Amino acid sequence: FYTTKTSGGNTLTVTGSAKQGVVADNAIWRSSITRNVLAQDVKSGYAQIAADLKVVQAFMTKNGIAEKQIIVLPVSLMQDYSQNASDPKRYTLTQSIEIDTPDVTKITDIAKNVESVVNQGVLFQSNPVEYYYSQLDKARVELLTAATADAQARAAAMAKSSGQSVGKLQSASSGVVQVLSKGAVDNGDYGQYDTSKIDKDISVTVRATFKLK
Repeated sequence: FYTTKTSGGNTLTVTGSAKQGVVADNAIWRSSITRNVLAQDVKSGYAQIAADLKVVQAFMTKNGIAEKQIIVLPVSLMQDYSQNASDPKRYTLTQSIEIDTPDVTKITDIAKNVESVVNQGVLFQSNPVEYYYSQLDKARVELLTAATADAQARAAAMAKSSGQSVGKLQSASSGVVQVLSKGAVDNGDYGQYDTSKIDKDISVTVRATFKLK
C-alpha cells in the first residue's frame, strides 16, 4: 500500500512496510484461587485460601516451576451483593498468582493440565497464557530500516515510470508497531499487541518523502 504526493513536481511521498516473524520468548500465566464464605466465616475463609495456595504451589514446583517465579499477590476480599435483602451477607476471597518465565513451552503444558489441583477441591481458575517477545525494541529498529528501504524502492519504481529518479530522503515518520498472531491481518490504528499465540508477526510502516531529480 502506498500513497503519492507532489509539491511543485519535485517530491514524492510513499509508504513502505516491513514484517518479521518471531517466536515468543517469554510467557506470563495468571491464575487465581477463590473461596466464598458467610460474613462470620471470613477468618476460616482466609485459612482455606492459605491451604489452597499450598496445594497450588506444590503443583507448580512439582512441574518444574521455581519458587522465585511464583508471584503471590495479596488476598482480595469482596462483598457479594444479593437482590434479596434477607439473604445472609457473603464475601468472596481471591488469591491471585502470576508466573513470569522464559520457558514458554513448559508453562503452556502446565497451564493445560491443572486437573490435579481442581481434584483436590481447590477453586482454581487458570487464565490463558500470555506470550511476549522480549526483543521487540531491537526488532522495531530493524523493521524501520527495512520499511524505509521498501519505501525508497517503491518511490524509485514510481519515479522511473515518469522518467525521473529518486534523490535524497527529505523526511520520514513511522507508523505504529503491530504485534499480531502469525498470519493475522487485523491492523489497528493505534497499534496492537496480541498475546494469545506463540508465533507472531511484527510489522511497521514508514511514510517517507524523497526528492525527485
